[in-house]
Amino acid sequence: QVQLVESGGGSVQAGGSLRVSCAASGRTISSYAMGWFRQAPGKEREFAAAISWSGANTNYADSVKGRFTISRDNAKNTLYLQMNSLKPEDTAVYYCAGARSMYVPIEADQYDFWGQGTQVTVSS
Repeated sequence: QVQLVESGGGSVQAGGSLRVSCAASGRTISSYAMGWFRQAPGKEREFAAAISWSGANTNYADSVKGRFTISRDNAKNTLYLQMNSLKPEDTAVYYCAGARSMYVPIEADQYDFWGQGTQVTVSS
């Protein structure tokens, strides 16, 4: 059983940067694809970014492409999301998730385990 704990969220002004982390425990995540999803108030959870088990392949939502970078450190059992040029519409709870997949899934129902989320608030 893998437990995921997100951290690093907070409040930032538009144009600023944040890095959120997802620390895994219980077992290694090195064989899992990992992803970040987000959910804004009153909206459905949406895909933000994903990375293959090796880190060689990534996928991004069009809304974050060029501004966000997903990465992983399998030795530290940790996933990261570097967020630059933040916009108020990036305000959401950010969740990390893991998938037993050789690919880079973008659908939430392809993921097998989830963290509890961390709040990111971007003010204008």
